[in-house]
Amino acid sequence: MPLNIRSIDQFDYRGKTVLLRADINSPIDPETKGIINDNRIDKSIPTILELADQGAKLVLIAHQGDTLDYQNLISLREHAQKLSQKMRREVQFIDDVAGPAARQRIKGLSDGEVLLLDNLRYLVEEVSTFENHVKLTPEEMTQTYLVRNLAPLMDYYVNDAFAAAHRDAPSMVGFQELLPSAGGRLLMDELNALSTIMDHPARPCVFVLGGLKISDAFGMLKQALSQGIADLVLTAGVTGQVMLIARGIHLGQDSEQFIRDRSLDAFIPLSKEYLSLYPEKLHLPLDVAVDDGGNRREVSVDMLPSQGLIIDIGEKTIEAYEEIIAQAGTIFVNGPAGMYEKEIGSKGTTRLWSAVAKAPGFSVIGGGDTVSSASKLVDVSEIGFVCTGGGALIRYLSGQRLPVLDALVRATERESRNTHPLTLDRC
Repeated sequence: MPLNIRSIDQFDYRGKTVLLRADINSPIDPETKGIINDNRIDKSIPTILELADQGAKLVLIAHQGDTLDYQNLISLREHAQKLSQKMRREVQFIDDVAGPAARQRIKGLSDGEVLLLDNLRYLVEEVSTFENHVKLTPEEMTQTYLVRNLAPLMDYYVNDAFAAAHRDAPSMVGFQELLPSAGGRLLMDELNALSTIMDHPARPCVFVLGGLKISDAFGMLKQALSQGIADLVLTAGVTGQVMLIARGIHLGQDSEQFIRDRSLDAFIPLSKEYLSLYPEKLHLPLDVAVDDGGNRREVSVDMLPSQGLIIDIGEKTIEAYEEIIAQAGTIFVNGPAGMYEKEIGSKGTTRLWSAVAKAPGFSVIGGGDTVSSASKLVDVSEIGFVCTGGGALIRYLSGQRLPVLDALVRATERESRNTHPLTLDRC
């Protein structure tokens, strides 16, 4: 790990009260308001068990939903139930975040007990709109309701929420200013996987970039290409379609209107620049599949434009990409190859994800649609590493700083000097 961050191995937690910031934010059924995917809950379990087994009085804090996805802003009660079932040990729950009831329960914990506090996003200081409009420094965050109420009760702070690492919120950044801090198992594993790609990938290093949210792909492309991280970039999905337009190929009215309606044509000039600078590294689709009245029809790129919306890459492209993936030393995947939710648009995604799973090279996949599609179409246990992060992953691979990593580094540096900026008044 290139960053100077303490791991949980470096503290003795027996009899100590430990605050663990996890990310168990899960997809929610809009009708039942129940959890429909346990991936992040499952990923959080190793750190929870390890700390509890070491005799920590463990307090979990986490979020679910936000102001931007209010339909997912629900209590963490079911999360506690699922954790209890999966770990076969009780995870207590209280419907309070940092108030008197929560603090009293924390004080009553015994060694090895686990308590999950309720949804952090019930606090205004933790929602994205607050973060975006009220720019607090880490030092100022120590005076927020959450930190000033919980920090005096804690001996250690552990962050295992890499998926939220791009969030500059008190739960992510404030506690490191006051407490000895460490990165949890999941956070360190995610950093190690991504630093393998960024710093010393086995060659050739192949990026597979697709999906509809092409701002993610273009956010990574500059860093991956200019820094020589990626040897080859296989484009698919709308990313590949925009690249084809930049090369001067007309896709057809339906597909080009789809791109214009979402303002994705704004990426065409940048695509032209990358095609000019890195012509040998960028691979574009050779053929595509279009929706022909509910049927799949494949069209060679040199036969475009075509009527019907492009929904996938075609067989020639799939075979070419499969061959490259099979020979790769490192593979990073973000974004499905097509509209995998529909059967007629799932062929490319299924075949590419299968190729990634079978490839001998080290593979990493990340991003919401990427993980969802892989979980649906292939056995993800065959993939080298499945990253829980979406926005955090993109920013890290784009070379941007992540607030939680900076905060953990500062905490490590203070620990090495045996100093803390503030003295806590123990409750």
